[in-house]
Amino acid sequence: MEASVILPILKKKLAFLSGGKDRRSGLILTIPLCLEQTSMDELSVTLDYLLSIPSEKCKARGFTVIVDGRKSQWNVVKTVVLMLQNVVPAEVSLVCVVKPDEFWDKKVTHFCFWKEKDRLGFEVILVSANKLTRYIEPCQLTEDFGGSLTYDHMDWLNKRLVFEKFTKESTSLLDELALINNGSDKGNEQEKERSVDLNFLPSVDPETVLQTGHELLSELQQRRFNGSDGGVSWSPMDDELLAQPQVMKLLDSLREQYTRYQEVCRQRSKRTQLEEIQQKVMQVVNWLEGPGSEQLRAQWGIGDSIRASQALQQKHEEIESQHSEWFAVYVELNQQIAALLNAGDEEDLVELKSLQQQLSDVCYRQASQLEFRQNLLQAALEFHGVAQDLSQQLDGLLGMLCVDVAPADGASIQQTLKLLEEKLKSVDVGLQGLREKGQGLLDQISNQASWAYGKDVTIENKENVDHIQGVMEDMQLRKQRCEDMVDVRRLKMLQMVQLFKCEEDASQAVEWLSELLDALLKTHIRLGDDAQETKVLLEKHRKFVDVAQSTYDYGRQLLQATVVLCQSLRCTSRSSGDTLPRLNRVWKQFTVASEERVHRLEMAIAFHSNAEKILQDCPEEPEAMNDEEQFEEIEAIGKSLLDRLTIPVVYPDGTEQYFGSPSDMASTAEHIRDRMKLVSLKRQQLRHPELVTTES
Repeated sequence: MEASVILPILKKKLAFLSGGKDRRSGLILTIPLCLEQTSMDELSVTLDYLLSIPSEKCKARGFTVIVDGRKSQWNVVKTVVLMLQNVVPAEVSLVCVVKPDEFWDKKVTHFCFWKEKDRLGFEVILVSANKLTRYIEPCQLTEDFGGSLTYDHMDWLNKRLVFEKFTKESTSLLDELALINNGSDKGNEQEKERSVDLNFLPSVDPETVLQTGHELLSELQQRRFNGSDGGVSWSPMDDELLAQPQVMKLLDSLREQYTRYQEVCRQRSKRTQLEEIQQKVMQVVNWLEGPGSEQLRAQWGIGDSIRASQALQQKHEEIESQHSEWFAVYVELNQQIAALLNAGDEEDLVELKSLQQQLSDVCYRQASQLEFRQNLLQAALEFHGVAQDLSQQLDGLLGMLCVDVAPADGASIQQTLKLLEEKLKSVDVGLQGLREKGQGLLDQISNQASWAYGKDVTIENKENVDHIQGVMEDMQLRKQRCEDMVDVRRLKMLQMVQLFKCEEDASQAVEWLSELLDALLKTHIRLGDDAQETKVLLEKHRKFVDVAQSTYDYGRQLLQATVVLCQSLRCTSRSSGDTLPRLNRVWKQFTVASEERVHRLEMAIAFHSNAEKILQDCPEEPEAMNDEEQFEEIEAIGKSLLDRLTIPVVYPDGTEQYFGSPSDMASTAEHIRDRMKLVSLKRQQLRHPELVTTES
């Protein structure tokens, strides 16, 4: 029976164990009767509960029952005393009926309890409250009977409720913990599986129960003795009443079982944590080796352009994002496994290390695959970028080659040719870069089988390899076609440079010839002072003419080369149309002027030679010197020469040009006239010698 079940009855204080003891160390049971009618049933229940509290050892000493009838009627007292016969006859050794002063004297004679001792099984005495100390020590009596023993029924009841609650909870908890602990001690898997089905968590918190027990035990130990006026009074929570040893025993058992339970929980928690880690590891491994690997296996292409490669990169980034979530789980699991390895038992080290190794292998392998795929796509993007740039360069070079060359001069042709060479060199560099990128990409593709998890990637690799090689071959062919066109264009442009050079040199030849003509007319005007000098001038003039002839022939050759180049280039020279007529016109003018110069020099030579013969005194040839015809010839030549000096050179086109300035011609004519005067004087001397003598 528990106090909580009959709590309303116990609160009525129909009977109580104060904790006091008689002289035989028997417990004192007090029944305080009141003026109101006492329910015998409730009193019986109360007595049954109170008598269940003491130990068997205490019960063997017997009880001293104090029936306080001072506020009750005799018939009630008698009924209670008789009821004790049925409730606790064996345990009761003495019943002290506290009577009111001089109230029952007459009635006692009608019912003598001492006569009924044999029938009742215990002794009954009637005693007044002040004489109760004859049988019981004052320190064992409560204040109601003049004693010094302190008793608080509600405090006792509350402590009793706490004790019973603790006893009930601790007993139940011990059974649960024992069941859990014993189930966890089983070594076979069936027992482990069966123990999992049990209620692993106790119905009450062991910490709370232990705390309650410690508080209760502390209370019991503190209330064991309460000093009063130097005396010693027993506490109503004495160990014989509330079984302090029982509390201590329960606490010891609880601590033992709870310690085992904590170890079981630790082991179970560790096992659960290990199982959770194993489950998570398998989730990570299964996803990485399953859907994660399938995603990578499905992504084998490299794209055929920059845009396609970028799209594949974006798709790969999405795959990486999904993998990152699992890699984050891997990092967390790896940290948990490391913590368990640091604090784990020897039996778990092998399994933990195996899980860690398996997880690391799969994650690192998958990370390597992702990195390889990313590097492959980056290499493909760079390859397609170089291919696109090279294609644009080839398109630009081809566009430049497809445009007809119509430069203004040779310098612009040289500039265009230089630009063409630079573009071709840039194409060579781009093609070399494309080959390097392509070869690097091919090398990476050749290693693709290392992360394919056994999948045959030959077909996929072949498509990628064919595409890369096809791009490089196409660029090589386009570059070769451009090179061929550049060679043709280079030859054509060099011919055009040569054409412009020939045209420029031909024009230069015309200018040179014009300068020679100008020099002939302006500076080649002297006829010499004598025959020898004139002959020297004539020889110089012939050399001068040879130079002019060479210049003319050079110009003709250049113009002929220009015609050939124009025919080869299938174009019309802008300068050949007027250069040749100019050259011919200047040459004809030079020829006319040169011939005039020759005639004048030859006439001057003849004039000076004849004049010098006449003027020289040569007695060996008197007849020749006296020949009249020679004088006439000299005079005639001199006059012709003077006349020729005054006549301009008439070109084929009708234009006229004089040699030198009028003053230059006047000076030359004056010299000729002076020579003619000398010849004339010589003639007179020969005709009239007497005149010469007279004059002398």
